[in-house]
Amino acid sequence: MQARCYAESWPLRTAFVISRGARTEAQVVVVEVSGEGATGVGECTPYPRYGESVESVQQQLQPLLREVGLGLTREQLQSRLPAGAARNALDCALADWETKRSLAFAGPESLSPGPESLSPGPESLSPGPESLPTVQTLVIDTPQAMADAARAAVGQGVGVLKLKLDDRQVLERVEAVRSAAPDAQLVIDANEAWPAETLEERCHRLGEWGVAMLEQPLPADGDAFLETFPHPLPICADESCHTRADLPRLRGRYEMLNIKLDKTGGITEALALAEEAKAQGFELMLGCMLCTSRAIRAAWPLGEKVRFLDLDGPTWLARDVQPPLRFAAGRVYWS
Repeated sequence: MQARCYAESWPLRTAFVISRGARTEAQVVVVEVSGEGATGVGECTPYPRYGESVESVQQQLQPLLREVGLGLTREQLQSRLPAGAARNALDCALADWETKRSLAFAGPESLSPGPESLSPGPESLSPGPESLPTVQTLVIDTPQAMADAARAAVGQGVGVLKLKLDDRQVLERVEAVRSAAPDAQLVIDANEAWPAETLEERCHRLGEWGVAMLEQPLPADGDAFLETFPHPLPICADESCHTRADLPRLRGRYEMLNIKLDKTGGITEALALAEEAKAQGFELMLGCMLCTSRAIRAAWPLGEKVRFLDLDGPTWLARDVQPPLRFAAGRVYWS
């Protein structure tokens, strides 16, 4: 068994603008695990919000890559690295390798992956549904520009729009999009940008416009305020929720959780988090970072376990890995 990691930079087709600023490229770290006739691949997107960089992730990975040759398992990995991008890339590479190794040894007829699979499998083999629905993200812009983008997306068959917002022109932007796309389902993502004193009134207005969900309006270290008023629409934890260890703190504050493999540290913890969160009454969303199709394939086993899917990260790339996933009419297709 051998393992290696390397960095890649993928230019975006247009700037991706959220409350924390604009990005023009997706910087990812890729892990490859090879041995016994199979190679597994995992990808992560280091996120500065969580103190990560391409360099820090590679430094975290190097000691563990050497342990892969000594038989490091996914179960052992959970305690060897903290939840985050580095563990995600290695966890998904090991899971992918396990499935491809099984296929190489036993032949395609003996492998029948389903939605419970821990691995995305080879590119030609879809674990579970052949396609999944996905939101289309609208980045921060003027109200008119966001309305135009919403109208164009709906015209292409998109049914769920995710609006990125900061603390400026919040209601103006939402109203413009709602007017342009009266039949679309809307979800809002503030990326921790709203002050607590604005939240209750804004929530009521969003509820009146039929907004289906509001994602992480307050900073993760200030979300206790969510316990102080009834929510007229579901509020979803993103930055506040990483692993199962966060669940006790989130009860009474959120109705929904956004699961991302880069936060959970891979598909292993992501599946465990989904099961435990649903058992505790939370609804679920599956999200992603700016990434290639590799990262979306890795998250595929979660697709039928959640209410909302935000898997459009690769659509922001000027080019994607080969073979890419196919996105059309608000869905993502395995091949």
